[in-house]
Amino acid sequence: MAEDYDLPKGDLMKGKKGLIMGVANHNSIAWGIAAQMAAQGAELAFSYLGEGLERRVRPLAESVGSKLLIQADVADDASMDAAFAEVEKEFGTLDFLVHSIAFADKEQLKGSFVENTTREGFLSAMNISAYSFVDCSRRAAKLMPNGGSIICMTYLGAERVIPNYNVMGVAKAALEASTRYVARDLGPQGIRVNAISAGAMRTLSLAGISGGRGMLSQGRAFSALKEDTSMEGVAGAALWLLSDLGRSTTGEVVHVDAGFHMVGLPDGFEA
Repeated sequence: MAEDYDLPKGDLMKGKKGLIMGVANHNSIAWGIAAQMAAQGAELAFSYLGEGLERRVRPLAESVGSKLLIQADVADDASMDAAFAEVEKEFGTLDFLVHSIAFADKEQLKGSFVENTTREGFLSAMNISAYSFVDCSRRAAKLMPNGGSIICMTYLGAERVIPNYNVMGVAKAALEASTRYVARDLGPQGIRVNAISAGAMRTLSLAGISGGRGMLSQGRAFSALKEDTSMEGVAGAALWLLSDLGRSTTGEVVHVDAGFHMVGLPDGFEA
């Protein structure tokens, strides 16, 4: 299934072991990154939440030769204790971690941020989308005695107001700030920590946002390259950051969105 993407093959990640968290299906950004890591020789473990996701993740993991699938609920400390204990038992050490986990109640991803955001919804989005990255980074760092690399996935809604992104934008802003603080703390251990801000892509996450399809077409029209964000481009950026090619890069938010983030007004706009 990794062959579905035009991914360069090689041995940049040969001998390296990594944990991929957040694969939901074949269209997941986390899966595109995993496929690229596998194409470069990495040995992978995958986490999942619940039997439904296991049925989706297992065939994908097996297609790249991975046999280590781990149940992990990022909102439950006991589950996370067990998950990382299993990673340590099977892998011993880790070289990289990919965190691609986020959640917000669908009803709060439309209309007014002020009117639709509840206390429960706000805390849930922050817990799962931002705090889980801090928690996972802390746990993964203990398995990186020789240094390593950690990445998470963010979006432009952390920096700019995006219609209907609402509480997820606030959570992603917290995630980006967390990336910098985690990078500062883990830097002395030789662990690099970065975020990739991908453009809108056809994922389950986008489907959960009111007007998500419009984000795709508008993103293409407004982007500098006048094209959709490609999975190959996101996976390539991840390869750079997770491999030794990314040495000396940490605490960064890398935009991979065909240049959408830099455009103030699109060409041809008339007031």
